[in-house]
Amino acid sequence: MPYRARRPAGTRPARTRLLLTALLLFTAAAGLGPLGAQRADAASNLVRNPGLEVLDGPSRFPQCFEKSGWGDNDFSFAVTDDAHSGSRAVRIQLTRRADGDRKTMMLENSCAPQVTPDHQYDLSFWYRSSTPDVAFTLFRHDTAQGWVYWTDLKTLPPSAAWTRTEVRTPVIPPNTDRITWGGALYGVGTLTTDDYAMTDATVPAEPDPCATGGTGPECRGRWTVQAADAPVRAIHSVLLHTGKVLLIAGSGNDQDAFRAGTFKTSLFDPATGGYTDIPTPEDFFCAGHVQLPDGRVLVVGGNKDYAAPDGSVGYKGLKSSYVFDPARNTYVRVNDMLAGHWYPSATAMGNGDVVALGGLGEDSSGTVVNEHFSYARNKWLPMGEAKQAWSFWGLYPSMILLQDGRLFYTGSHVFGNGLPGTGASVYDYDAGTISEVPGLRKKDERDQSMSVLLPPAQDQKVLTMGGGHHVVAPDAHRLTDLIDLKAASPQYVPGPDLPQGHYADGSPQTGAQGKVYLSAVILPDGKVLETGGALHTYREDPVFEASLYDPATNTFQAGLATDPVPRTYHSSSTLLPDGRVLSIGDNPGDGSFDQRVSIYQPPYLFRGDRPQITSLASTRWTYGTTQRITVDKPVVKASLIRPAAVTHSSDPNQRYVDLPMTVDGTTIDLSLTSNPNLAPPGWYMLSVVDAGGVPSVSRWVRIGSEGQVAAARVQSFADELKASEPSESGPATSAPGTSAPAQESAHRHHGVKMAEGYDGCDHAYGEISQCVPWSFPKMPRAERCTWLLDKGYGRMKVHGRDRHHLDRDKDGIACGKGDVRRS
Repeated sequence: MPYRARRPAGTRPARTRLLLTALLLFTAAAGLGPLGAQRADAASNLVRNPGLEVLDGPSRFPQCFEKSGWGDNDFSFAVTDDAHSGSRAVRIQLTRRADGDRKTMMLENSCAPQVTPDHQYDLSFWYRSSTPDVAFTLFRHDTAQGWVYWTDLKTLPPSAAWTRTEVRTPVIPPNTDRITWGGALYGVGTLTTDDYAMTDATVPAEPDPCATGGTGPECRGRWTVQAADAPVRAIHSVLLHTGKVLLIAGSGNDQDAFRAGTFKTSLFDPATGGYTDIPTPEDFFCAGHVQLPDGRVLVVGGNKDYAAPDGSVGYKGLKSSYVFDPARNTYVRVNDMLAGHWYPSATAMGNGDVVALGGLGEDSSGTVVNEHFSYARNKWLPMGEAKQAWSFWGLYPSMILLQDGRLFYTGSHVFGNGLPGTGASVYDYDAGTISEVPGLRKKDERDQSMSVLLPPAQDQKVLTMGGGHHVVAPDAHRLTDLIDLKAASPQYVPGPDLPQGHYADGSPQTGAQGKVYLSAVILPDGKVLETGGALHTYREDPVFEASLYDPATNTFQAGLATDPVPRTYHSSSTLLPDGRVLSIGDNPGDGSFDQRVSIYQPPYLFRGDRPQITSLASTRWTYGTTQRITVDKPVVKASLIRPAAVTHSSDPNQRYVDLPMTVDGTTIDLSLTSNPNLAPPGWYMLSVVDAGGVPSVSRWVRIGSEGQVAAARVQSFADELKASEPSESGPATSAPGTSAPAQESAHRHHGVKMAEGYDGCDHAYGEISQCVPWSFPKMPRAERCTWLLDKGYGRMKVHGRDRHHLDRDKDGIACGKGDVRRS
C-alpha cells in the first residue's frame, strides 16, 4: 500500500492551517512571493485526462486517476455528470469520520506528471464542496525513497458553485521526478472535482508559433477555391447523410427564372467535385428546411411570388411543402401547411416532429400561424392539433430546442426591427407561453446575426454574434452575447467582441465596425469557425475575416486565413464529414450572384496524422445506451455533430453532443444521452479527437429508434421567468372577450403588416432582385449614382417615387447619363 494511504493527512485541521502558514512564510522567504505574483507563460497542461472525461475500461474510473485515502471513515466515490465542463466529474462523500481522508489524485505510475528539480509548477482544479475540511495535498516520487507525502499547500473554503483553486508548488526537491496531487476531503460532506491543470511556472514553454505571428496552415488553415463554379445560385445548403450537399436555389433571387418556372437544385459531391441536377417542382427560394429522423429533408414553404416593382406588395409565401429523399434524389410533395411561409424557421423536436414558424404569408403579411409536422404521420397537422401562440416571430427566427423540450428564441432573425419584448425569449410550445429573457444588447440590430448552441449541447449555452439593421444604425456591429440556459435565472451577458477584418481594398475595419451575413460552423474539435459577412445590411462592403471561437475559454482566435471570395447575402458555410468546411454563395446588392465554391481546411488538418475510427459495433443507436467503437491511437474525446441545414446565417438545429468515453486500450465505449431533446433523432457525424486536437474523419450513425419520443422535462428554469399568453404582436396578453375561433380566423387572414423597406432595399428602382439601399451611406445626394455605378448597378427603371433623387433629369431612368456626377 502506498505511503499516501497510511499518512494521517488532515487528522488535525489546526495542524494543516499551521503548515499552510509556514509554507507561505517559506515561499516568501525564498523570494517566491504569493501565487500569481509571478505570471507564468502559457504552457502545456501536464495532466493526462484533465477533464476526467475518459474512463478506464476495467475500473470505470477516470483514466490516470485513482480513489485514494486512509483511515477510519465511511466514504463513497462516484463519477457524476454534474461536471464543470464536459460530461464527467468525480464526487467524494464522507458520511462518518474518525480519522483519515479520501482524495482523487493521479495514479502513481506514468500517469503522474513529470517534474524537474529546481522548477516550480502551477496546479489547479475546479471544485464544489459542502465542507471547509478540504486540503490541496501533494505527493512526490523520490528516485531513492519512492512515493512520499510532500505537503499540503492550501485549505479550500466551501463552495456551492464551481470554483477554481490554484497553488504554486515550492521548488521541486532534488531526486524528484514525478508528483501527484489533488483535493483531500477530511471532514463529513462532499467534494466534487473536475478540470485539473498543471503547468511549469519556472521555464516558459516553447513558443507557440501560432501565438507569435505564425502564418502557416497549421496556424491559420487554408482556403481553396474550386475550379468549377456551382451550377446553381445556392441559397440553401443541406448536408445529407450520404456525405453529399444539397444546394437549393429555386429561382435563385432571379425574377426572370421565376417567370420562366426555372427552379433549380443541385447535389454536390465533395469527394469528386461533381454536381447532379435535381428536378425542382416549385420555387424553394427562401424556404425553410430541416433534417428528418430518417435522413430525408423537409422543405418548408418558399416563394409564391416576388414583390411588386414599386414595393406596394411584398414577397409571398408558399403553403406547399416537400420532402427530399436522398435515396431517390427526388422531391416528394406532402400535404399543404396551414399558411404560407417565406423565410420560415424549422426546428427538429425530440420526438422527430418539426415545428415551423415565422416568415411571410400568402398575402405578404407576417405569418403568425405555427406549423407542426408529424414525423410518424408524415404530414402537417391541421388547425386544432398544431398548437398556436398567435405570435409573429419575424423572418428566419432562430429557434433552438432546449433539453427540456422548450424553444429558445435567441434574437437572431432576418430583416425587420421593433419586435416587442427583450429580443430573446423561451417559448413553451406545449403550454403556449412566451417567457422574456433579458440581456441581449442591440436587440433591434440582430438582422442576420448568427446564433449557435455551443459545444457541448449538454452545457446549454448559446452565443449570438454580430448583426445590424439599416434603419437603426449605418454599420453592422461586432457584439457577441452569451447565455447559460442552465442558470437559475438565465440572461445574456456580454461575450468577446468579434475580431475585425478588412475590406476589398485592403483597408482594415475600425472602431465598432462588425458584420452581418456571417457564418458560424461547429467543428469536431469543439470550436466554432466564424467566417464571411459584410458591413451593411444592404448587401455591400464584404468583410474578409475568419476566426475560431473556443467555448472553453470564451475567446476568439483571430487571424485565420480568409476566404478569397466575398460571402455576404445568401452565403452559407457547412461542415463536411472529413472535417473541412464548404462555403458558397454571395448575392451583392446589384443582383449578381457569385457561384464560386470555397473549401476551408482548418488548422487541425495540418497538425499530424489523424486518428481513425476503425470499427463501429452498430450505426443504429438507441438513447441511453453504450456504443462500442475501436480506434487506431489514443483519443481524448468523442462527439456527434448534427449535419447542417443552413441559410441566411441561420441553422437553429446545429449542435454538438458530447459522448462520455470509457477506454480499454483501443476499445472505447461511448455513452449516448437518454434525452432526445439534447440529440433529436436523426443522422449524426461521429468523430473522435486526439490529445493534439486532431479529429478523425466522421462516421455516420443514426440516433433514435423508430417510435422513441422525448423524455420528460429535466430542467425548469423557464418556469421562473415571467410568462404570458402571447398575442399576434408578441408576448402580451390576448385581447379580452375574443374567442379562440375568432382569434384563429383573424390571425390566419390578417397577419402582421411589414414596414416598407423592411429588407433594407428600395424596390422602386431596377429589378426586384437588386437592392438599392433604403438608407444610403452618408454622402451628398448627387454622388449616390456614382456610388451605385461603381458597385455594378447600372441604369435602372424608376417604378414609383424617386425618394433617393437618383433620376435627376426626370426621364424615368435612375442613374442614367444625365443623373451621374463624376469628379
